[in-house]
Amino acid sequence: MRIAIVAPPVVPVPPPAYGGTERVLDVLARGLVAAGHEVVLFCTGDSSCPVPRAWVYEEALGVGAPGPVPELRQALAAYEAVQDCDVVHDHTLVGPLYADRFPWLAVVTTNHGPFDGELGPIYRVISQRVPVIAISHHQAKTAKGVQLAGVVHHGLDLDQFPVGRGEGGYALFLGRMHPDKGVHLAVRIARRAGVPLKIAAKMQEPLERAYFEAEVAPLLGGSVEYVGEVGGADKLALLGGASCLLNPIQWAEPFGMVMIEALASGTPVVATPMGSAPEIVEPGVTGFLGSSEEELVAGVRRAAALDRAACRRRAEERFSAERMVEDHLRIYRRVLAERRRDLFGAGEDAGEAMESQVPSAAGEVSSDRAGGGARAS
Repeated sequence: MRIAIVAPPVVPVPPPAYGGTERVLDVLARGLVAAGHEVVLFCTGDSSCPVPRAWVYEEALGVGAPGPVPELRQALAAYEAVQDCDVVHDHTLVGPLYADRFPWLAVVTTNHGPFDGELGPIYRVISQRVPVIAISHHQAKTAKGVQLAGVVHHGLDLDQFPVGRGEGGYALFLGRMHPDKGVHLAVRIARRAGVPLKIAAKMQEPLERAYFEAEVAPLLGGSVEYVGEVGGADKLALLGGASCLLNPIQWAEPFGMVMIEALASGTPVVATPMGSAPEIVEPGVTGFLGSSEEELVAGVRRAAALDRAACRRRAEERFSAERMVEDHLRIYRRVLAERRRDLFGAGEDAGEAMESQVPSAAGEVSSDRAGGGARAS
């Protein structure tokens, strides 16, 4: 198949540091190519994912970019540029609402956020136009009135994650500096457990800075250290050296990339049993779940005794790029077959008839099959 992946314009693919969605898209795009498919990634010009790319924004706009206009412009340009594709996997919010202008395209979208709250009514409308993929079973259970194409857990390029020995002897918090992530709770838990804590967190937005100054900064010092936002080799070193990942999330997170990154590094996870955490952490094998501070303190103390090789094995069995790619391909094939049946019936010539209906794109976009890019106007 020829598959287009449409990314939001806020973070490069892959991200230099923080950016869970964009990290997933990088792994997915490379994995689809490795599986023998053609891929074009519509992203931002500063992306480095080694597949053919196109863009309208030379640089990523940053998390919290104001208003819907940039994403709308991204989506409109993407659909004009990828009309020769078999499947479009759209990861923007506004693009799927526009997709029915191109009935010859088989389009699927993934919701990377919660279905409840403000996104619920939007995805109820979207799912009437294109199939929607959920990223955890817990998230799927909250999709009231949303027609789902399936659940696909995220995966990792496991070759990028060396298995560490936990020799640092510290617990690690890795994520965003936000109350929902429970950074202040991580400090209290680590102190009560008598285990040093390193905090590696993105802190760029006003809310993140205000939370840090009010709730986290006063708790620093001694065995608790804020090391800033990390990525690349620094992140891998922190994960591999940690005795555990301490993830006391305070909201029903749809999926926790940081948890599977920890397992890939051989590092057990200690977390609250919210959102997708029970789907990722196997208590007593790959970590511990605790609903109270006392239970989390006990988990941190016991985590160092868990088998790090077992954590890595579970990551290989459940959260590999290959598994994620094959799960997506099953959905792509089904959606493509359904689209062809809807348009042309079930005859053998449906594929050829469908191809004859595809018009030329409004704006020409060249591509570098070796993985370079082209700018869409």
